[in-house]
Amino acid sequence: MGFTPEGKAAMAETDLIKLYSSRILALAADIPHAERLPTPEATVKKRSPLCGSTVTVDVVMKDGKVAEFGQDVKACALGQSAAAVLGGAVIGRTPDELDQLRDQLKAMLKDGGPVPDAPFDGFEVLEPARDYKNRHASILLAVEAAAEAAHQAVGVTV
Repeated sequence: MGFTPEGKAAMAETDLIKLYSSRILALAADIPHAERLPTPEATVKKRSPLCGSTVTVDVVMKDGKVAEFGQDVKACALGQSAAAVLGGAVIGRTPDELDQLRDQLKAMLKDGGPVPDAPFDGFEVLEPARDYKNRHASILLAVEAAAEAAHQAVGVTV
């Protein structure tokens, strides 16, 4: 028995509904550090040209680690939930740890790699997004911006 175009569309819609699980929506509704910092040492804004999502990240570093973090997230629920997971674990992280997170998250989404290491293992909630390549850029925005801002704040260009 073959799929009809209507059946295939219904299946795709059901898969998309599963992707936007209640856990993802709960994360998206409660993003930590969701306000810009008044005096950041570095600010990075990233935009996904595919979907138009934007994330602006502010950081203040102390002893080579993120001491203060703020973010303004204008993205889909997947991008918002990624920002929420990041926001929950970013304080106290070094630029190198944020680079590692970025690389691990990218590998998880694009190459079927494992979930990022703790304290960023909350990104496992986004494993179902692997199959939605058009969502990957939005998911990566906050992490890419945070890594770049942390490097800028400690005076290292990436």
